[in-house]
Amino acid sequence: MVKRIEYLRRLQEWKDDQVIKVVTGIRRCGKSTLLSQYQEYLLESGIEEKQIISINFEELEYEELTDYKKLYQYIKERLCKEEKTYIFLDEIQKVPSYEKVVDSLYAKKGTDIYITGSNAYMLSGDLATLLTGRYVEISMLPLSFKEYCEQTGQSAERGFADYMKNGGMPYVAVMQKTDEKIGTYLEGIYNTVIIKDIEDRQMRKEHDPSKRKITDIVLLKSIARFLSSTIGSPVSVRSVTDYLVSSGRKVSANTVNDYMDALAEAFIFYPVERFDIVGKQLLKANKKWYMVDLGLRNYVLPRKNYDLGFSIENIVYFELLRRNYRVNIGKYGNTEVDFVAQYHDELTYYQVTANMTSESTFEREMRPLREIKDNYEKIVLTLDRYTPGNYDGIKIINVIDWLLSSHKS
Repeated sequence: MVKRIEYLRRLQEWKDDQVIKVVTGIRRCGKSTLLSQYQEYLLESGIEEKQIISINFEELEYEELTDYKKLYQYIKERLCKEEKTYIFLDEIQKVPSYEKVVDSLYAKKGTDIYITGSNAYMLSGDLATLLTGRYVEISMLPLSFKEYCEQTGQSAERGFADYMKNGGMPYVAVMQKTDEKIGTYLEGIYNTVIIKDIEDRQMRKEHDPSKRKITDIVLLKSIARFLSSTIGSPVSVRSVTDYLVSSGRKVSANTVNDYMDALAEAFIFYPVERFDIVGKQLLKANKKWYMVDLGLRNYVLPRKNYDLGFSIENIVYFELLRRNYRVNIGKYGNTEVDFVAQYHDELTYYQVTANMTSESTFEREMRPLREIKDNYEKIVLTLDRYTPGNYDGIKIINVIDWLLSSHKS
């Protein structure tokens, strides 16, 4: 069992605070395990078993509790009268109208509520309206590279090669690895995410008319494959639609938009908006889409050769999210900065490239950063170990060293 220390720390920080703790993330990234580990922490810190109510809605024994009235009654009967009750509701999106249960439990004194979900829309619509200002979201991701190395005991260089190939799903890091076993496991995750998300979305559709039904699994997988092939490149709904039409699929832009939304809601892909550095405003057109795990990408898009730079860029994007940055793609005049990362009121500009040793690449990556005249930190992350240093205030850092560091920059 992989211990996710950083996420445990976040739950511990919010313990007993009068907010609902919502853990979100792709299936199999470790949400259920995190709740189990946190419950162990509670027991070790003196909380009694009777004070903990834990329900995983993917377990058959709790199937009848997907009726929200039965669920509420079940929990209500088990609340402690004189001590605090810790309530854990895992994959809560399987319960239609669950927001009514959560809101009612929140209103009761002496409850501390933790819920998880594998769909981003669980924090939209009715629940978001009910819980405005009353919840904190903890977005969970697969293992970071640092966590991966700690679990596997591999050297940094060997570990990075495996991490690029196999990704960071927690079980992948601890299983007895063969390419066939890993491929089969990742195939299971991918198909589970696609199919179960469809089930949950269809169920939610009954209560949220704004959610269009997703009925064509083949189309959904075709769009996922296209997005996997364009990591690091600007993508629009129109460009995806044009690709599908050119491949013989008759599909509208509205349908493509809905299916892309479904992939984002399932936390398979993360769309990132562009940011005009001069105008200080977001640009809605041509987002970039990053895939939550490179192992899943290798399953969806099996190829012998990848653009190494874009794969590293994918890893860097999610590491910035783990470090609590708000991340956008930077546009500065006619040039682009890979990432504009904001933490509170501070910005950091990042360029990401596989290799900086050629003069043309060096100049290409440095030019956008040189043109930006503000005083925020500017960093180039590269896989090579020959160019790191400080060049007129622009830092060049080896990306493996950066991933293994504990500080933000």
